Amino acid sequence: MFQEVYDVIVVGAGHAGSEAAAAAANMGCKTLLVTMSLQNIAQMSCNPAMGGIAKGQIVREIDALGGYSGIVSDKTAIQFKMLNKSKGPAMWSPRVQSDRMRFAETWRLMLEQTPNLDFYQEMVRGLLIHNHKIQGIVTSLGVEIKAKTVVLTNGTFLNGLIHIGEKQFGGGRAGESAAFGITEDLVKFGFESGRMKTGTPPRVDGRSLDYSKMYEEPGDVNPDKFSYLDITQPLKHQKLCHMTYTSNLVHDILREGFDRSPMFNGRIQSLGPRYCPSIEDKINRFADKERHQLFIEPEGWDTVEVYVNGFSTSLPEDVQYKALRSVAGFEKVKFFRPGYAIEYDYFPPTQLKHTLETKLVEGLYFAGQINGTTGYEEAASQGLMAGINAALKVKEQEPFILKRDQAYIGVLIDDLITKGTEEPYRMFTSRAEFRTLLRQDNADSRLTPLSYNIGLASEKRLKRMEYKFNESEKMVQFFKETSVTPEEANPILLANESTPMNQSDKMFKVFSRPQINLDDMLKFEKVTAFIEENQLDREIIEQAEIQVKYSGYIEKERNNANKLVRLEDVKIPEHFDYSLIKSMSIEAKQKLTKIRPVTISQASRISGVSPSDISVLLIYMGR
Repeated sequence: MFQEVYDVIVVGAGHAGSEAAAAAANMGCKTLLVTMSLQNIAQMSCNPAMGGIAKGQIVREIDALGGYSGIVSDKTAIQFKMLNKSKGPAMWSPRVQSDRMRFAETWRLMLEQTPNLDFYQEMVRGLLIHNHKIQGIVTSLGVEIKAKTVVLTNGTFLNGLIHIGEKQFGGGRAGESAAFGITEDLVKFGFESGRMKTGTPPRVDGRSLDYSKMYEEPGDVNPDKFSYLDITQPLKHQKLCHMTYTSNLVHDILREGFDRSPMFNGRIQSLGPRYCPSIEDKINRFADKERHQLFIEPEGWDTVEVYVNGFSTSLPEDVQYKALRSVAGFEKVKFFRPGYAIEYDYFPPTQLKHTLETKLVEGLYFAGQINGTTGYEEAASQGLMAGINAALKVKEQEPFILKRDQAYIGVLIDDLITKGTEEPYRMFTSRAEFRTLLRQDNADSRLTPLSYNIGLASEKRLKRMEYKFNESEKMVQFFKETSVTPEEANPILLANESTPMNQSDKMFKVFSRPQINLDDMLKFEKVTAFIEENQLDREIIEQAEIQVKYSGYIEKERNNANKLVRLEDVKIPEHFDYSLIKSMSIEAKQKLTKIRPVTISQASRISGVSPSDISVLLIYMGR
C-alpha cells in the first residue's frame, strides 16, 4: 500500500502537526500527514481565537519563518485586537477572534495545495524503531509505513480520558476517540511519561442569550493583521464580543457540585493549566472574589454557537446548566454541549534536544501538547521547528535552533528542554529576558533571513522584509539628520506639557521625549512631506517610531542581559526565605521554596521561575 519511504511522517493534524507537515513539505521533503480525522485538521478544540499576550508574538514569528498560522488567522478572523497598547511596544500582542469552521477548512485547503504532502486517515498505534533509530509507524489496521523521520504531535489524544462530573469516557476531545498504543511503545523504549489535564467551557446557543445585559467588547477601530505578507488584508467589518460576570449566587451553585467534581473527589490526579483554571478552581482558589469575568465569543460569522470564555469546567452538566442560568444574560441559555476536562499522556520535554528530536530515538521528534505545553500558538511553533529540523536531518544539514535573544519560540523550547514542566506550560512575556528585542512588530527582521537561508521563507517574503527594514531605517535617519526650530516645535511641546526648546535641535531628540507620540510628529510639515515623498505605509512608520522612542531601553536591556549571564553561578544562601520577597511571583516563591536551588543558574532553570523573578532575587541578594 505504501511502497515508498517518506522523508517525514507527521502523526496528528492539530496546530503542531499542520505546521510541521507544511514546513517539511515546503522544504522539499516527501511528507505524509496521518490523522484520525481529515475533517478536523487544525481544529480549534478550545477557544476560537489565535494570539494574545506573548502568544501573538509567537504567531508573528511563525509567519516570519514561513509558517501558515498567521495567514490562516487573517483569512478567517472575525475580530482583531492589539492587546496592551497602553504599555510599551514590547508588550503589544495581537489577537484575533476566528471563525472556527473556516479556520479548519482554510488550513486543510492550504495543506492540500502544498506540494510534496500526502494525507492518510487512520489511527497510529505504534512506532517502528530499530537500534534506537526511527524506521516508521504502524497503524491500527497493521499498515506499516516507512520513514526517515517521524514527528509526533498527538495533542490530548494519547490515552485521552474525558470527565464530566461523575461520568468519564475515553476520547481525544468531544466526539472523537482517544489514541492508544504509542505511549506504551515509547515507555517500552525507555521514555518517561506523565499525565496532564486541560478543560474547556460549555458551548451555548447565542439565540438564547440576552446581550442587552452584557457589556460590548468591540475590536480595534483600525485593525491590524498577523501576516507580514500582503496576501491578506485587515478586517473591514468585525463581529462584536461581549462580557458579563459571575456572582456569589453562581459561585454558591457551583460549590454545591464540588463533591461530584472529578477535580475535588480525586478522580483527576493530574495538573491542569495554572493560568487557565476551571471556574471551580477559580472560586476555590480565589474565595474572596465576588465575581469573575466571562467573555462571550461568537464562533464564526454565520453560526449561532457561542464560546463562554472563563467558564471552563468539568462539573456535572446539571450543575453547569443551573449555574450558567444565574449569570446575567444567560437566564434562558440553551446548551450545545457541556464543558468537560480531559486527561492525556505527555512526555517530560527534558527528554528532547533543542531541535525537538528525542535523545533516545534518532529521527523521532515531539511537538505540541505531548511536550507538556498548552495553547494553539505554543503547539504550532513547536510543530514548525520540529518539521524544519526533521527536514534538515533528512538533508543532512545543520539543525535550526533559535536562541533566547532571537525569538519567543527560542525561549519556549529552551524552557521546555532545560527546565522541563510539571504542569501545562504557557508562554508569557515575563518568561523572556529579552522581550524588548522580541517584539511582535519586528519578528520578520529577526527571523525571515534565517528561514530564507534554510529554504523555507520565500524570496518574496524576504524582499518585503528588507524593504520594510530599509525604509524604516531611512525614516529613523531622517529624524536624526533633520532639525526643527523652537518656533516649529514649542506649540506642540507646550500642548503636551513638555519643556519648550530654547534653540534648534534634531527631530530625533524631540520624538524621544516621553510626552511626544507619532501623531504629534505628524504635525510637522517636514515629517508628512517625507512620508508622502517616500510613500511609507503605517507599518514602516510605526517601526520607525519604536526604533526612535525605545533605542535607550533596547541598549539597557542588552547590558542587563549580559550582567545576568555573568551572575548565573552566584550561590543562594542555604536557608534563604523566598517569602520575604514581595515583588516575586507567587508561583516562583512556591517552586523555589520546594526545590531549594543552590545557585542562581539552577534557580533560573526551574519551570515557573521567570527571568524577572531571577532579577528580583539578585537585587534582594545585593547583586
